[in-house]
Amino acid sequence: MKKKKNVLVACGAGIATSTVVNSALEELAKQHNIAVNLIQIKIAEVNAYVETADLLVSTTIVHKEYPFPVINAKAFLTGIGLDEVKQHIVDELKK
Repeated sequence: MKKKKNVLVACGAGIATSTVVNSALEELAKQHNIAVNLIQIKIAEVNAYVETADLLVSTTIVHKEYPFPVINAKAFLTGIGLDEVKQHIVDELKK
């Protein structure tokens, strides 16, 4: 059995847009039968999770490199390119 993936869900304040994305990712993981541990944070808190995170899904622009994939989640807010972003997330979580 694969280990649960730690997914950081970040926005500027860790409250509004990350909540929208967090809910969508819960549903996406359920649909694809992927075990995830969603961690909703402020973008400024990412460094605290560098050792344990498997993926960062962010509604803000990320200017730093991390040892895990970073996916821009703006599509969850606009609807533009949403299917592609969802597929990218699923692909990363299945690795």
